[in-house]
Amino acid sequence: MEGSGEVGFVRADRIDLKSIDEQLQRHLSRAWTMEKQKTTNKEETQENREIPIKHAWEIDPSKLIIKTVIARGTFGTVHRGIYDGLDVAVKLLDWGEEGQRSQAEVSSVRAAFSQEVSVWHRLDHPNVTKFIGAAMGTPDLNIQTENGFMGIPRNLCCVVVEYLPGGTLKSFLIKSHRRKLAFKVVVQLALDLARGLSYLHSEKIVHRDVKTENMLLDRNRTLKIADFGVARVEASNPNDMTGETGTLGYMAPEVLNGNPYNRKCDVYSFGICLWEIYCCDMPYPDLSFSEVTTDVVRQNLRPEIPRCCPSSLANVMKRCWDASPDKRPEMDEVVSLLETIDTSKGGGMIPVDQRQGCFCFRKHRGP
Repeated sequence: MEGSGEVGFVRADRIDLKSIDEQLQRHLSRAWTMEKQKTTNKEETQENREIPIKHAWEIDPSKLIIKTVIARGTFGTVHRGIYDGLDVAVKLLDWGEEGQRSQAEVSSVRAAFSQEVSVWHRLDHPNVTKFIGAAMGTPDLNIQTENGFMGIPRNLCCVVVEYLPGGTLKSFLIKSHRRKLAFKVVVQLALDLARGLSYLHSEKIVHRDVKTENMLLDRNRTLKIADFGVARVEASNPNDMTGETGTLGYMAPEVLNGNPYNRKCDVYSFGICLWEIYCCDMPYPDLSFSEVTTDVVRQNLRPEIPRCCPSSLANVMKRCWDASPDKRPEMDEVVSLLETIDTSKGGGMIPVDQRQGCFCFRKHRGP
């Protein structure tokens, strides 16, 4: 009823059915489009979750052939290999299956892998071992070997670098222990190492484990720095870099003491390596770990420089291993000092069993 105040009714003959039908169609169309968009977005999100982020340093495992083991370590092995036709060394790091290692150990190895890859992949210098790439293990990742295929467990990752047939500098020096090295060879090896470290420092990288075991030689005896497992970007504040990192015998006093340090810790280690290259001997072979730590810091212990060592080279050693980091030269200055040394007149270490030899060493030396 009209005007009665009761609920009204609409007359059927006044309803525009065509208009209502069009409105309903538009509404259904909008609803269908929105639902389709939601489904598409959901599928895209799931797809994105399934596709891992590809890093610039990742290799294609199908191109990798692993061969014999050439070195073993605490958390993995180093193999000869071929990657895309290149002769390579493959470092396999295993941080262990669940329950086999503590969480702290697993975290430590993972961090070491990430640190090494992030530092190494952006370096390019003739005295730094060339980084090829790396891969993180996944359940469906297979690496070809000479004996078939090997599945890589989730907790295994690999770093692929150029293969250097000359082996480690440490091994080369041990082989040269009796005959020693010509002075020209000594200075050339020292220059290679100095130039490599100078480059790293120019890139704000502190190696933190400079030792002859971490230096490799190619077929032409060119030295190349390797193993960036503990290398890191130098902190702008020295207080941010503390803790004992490195190898005893090569570690600077400030590192042994747990004090703040910077790139000058590498300079100290270089000085020890320079002595080792010249003498083809081991620093502090008769001292225990605790004795080395105490005497280097408190007694200013350093390797004994032979009397036959040319003063030009001896002075570089002394300056590099000065107890005060501020008094040590920068590595680019060390390069300049070594470049000025005249090697034409010899001056290499003279074996102790030869006449007119240098007798400042004990009878039984080295490894």
